[in-house]
Amino acid sequence: MEPTNPAVKETDRTAGTRNPESLRGSCLCGRVRFEVAAPFPKLYQCHCSLCRKQGGSVSNTGLIAAADRFRWLAGEDGIGKWQRSTGFRSHFCQRCGSTVPNPLRDMDYFWVPAGALDDDGPLEIAAQLFLESRMPWDMPRSDGLQYDTAPPMAELIAILHGGNDESQ
Repeated sequence: MEPTNPAVKETDRTAGTRNPESLRGSCLCGRVRFEVAAPFPKLYQCHCSLCRKQGGSVSNTGLIAAADRFRWLAGEDGIGKWQRSTGFRSHFCQRCGSTVPNPLRDMDYFWVPAGALDDDGPLEIAAQLFLESRMPWDMPRSDGLQYDTAPPMAELIAILHGGNDESQ
C-alpha cells in the first residue's frame, strides 16, 4: 500500500476551504508543499498537446499566481526540472512524479497546477486555451473566454487576475 500524503488529511478534503486567505497544495507523496495567498486569480484550461502530456489528461487546469502571493512550504529541494527549447517547462516531485508549480518564464509569477491544490477555494475557470489542438472527443466548457490558440501572456494574466493583482 502506498503511503498517504501527510499534507492532506481526510477532513481537509471534505471540510472545504481551510483558510480563505490562502490555498495550500502538495504533490502526491506530500514532500513538496506550497501555498498561494489571496486574492486568488481565476483558472484557465489548456488543451494543447504539451499540457495534455504534462497532466496526463484531456486538458491542464492551472492558475498563474503573482510571485509575492506564492511560497514554498516544504520540499523545494526535491523538485526535478525539465524544459523544452521553446521554453515550456515541467517541474515535478522527484519522489512521486507529481507536477508541481514552477516559475513562469522570466516573469514575477508562478504557474500552479490546479490539481495539486489540497484546499477548496473561490476559484472559477475564466478561459479555455488552444481549443484548435484539443482531442476530437474533448468537450470543453462553453462558458468563459474561448481561444483557438492563446492570447499573449500579459493579456492572459490580466484576464485571470481581473484587476485584483496588486503586483501589476
